[in-house]
Amino acid sequence: MVLSGLINAQIVTAINGAGGRAVGLSGKDGSLIHARKLRRTKRDPDSNIEKILDLGFVGEPETVDPHILDSLKRTEFIPVIAPIGVDGDGQTYNINADTVAGAVASAVGATRLLMLTDVAGVLDRSGGLISEMTVDEARRYMEDETLTGGMIPKVATCIDAIENGVAAAVILDGRVPHSMLLEMFTEHGSGTLIRGT
Repeated sequence: MVLSGLINAQIVTAINGAGGRAVGLSGKDGSLIHARKLRRTKRDPDSNIEKILDLGFVGEPETVDPHILDSLKRTEFIPVIAPIGVDGDGQTYNINADTVAGAVASAVGATRLLMLTDVAGVLDRSGGLISEMTVDEARRYMEDETLTGGMIPKVATCIDAIENGVAAAVILDGRVPHSMLLEMFTEHGSGTLIRGT
């Protein structure tokens, strides 16, 4: 209710107030996001046995049906999608917003996925911005623990989107005014560009 009814509505209102034409959706609308329960395991250090963790009603996208988004595109509405999906039994799941963004980008055949965060982009061990990397380099940064915390799922989502047809992904500092415009319309862009090769 918070994601769909409150936060989604606030974003829609802000876009419309700035002159856009936004419409709020959740992944349940038009069967946009078919989800499955997210399963994680944890190894017990004492017994070395893996246990399945019950994360409650947390899910992950299984499929995204872009038909409703195609309809909105033709009418020039901006879809604002709450990261909620539903499974075949009608059970509702909360889904990580970055994961939904990557899945939607792949489903609609996006050229570029832009992800906003509260840092300059992907940072190296000394705190410097990594302006560009390949998918292979991104995987190495995750393996050698250059990436930590919330940046790991963001980069993993970018990798998944690229491997599912998105040409490139960019992680941008959402605190910087016009960071998306700087990325799209300047030679060197902004943030960290992740590409396939």
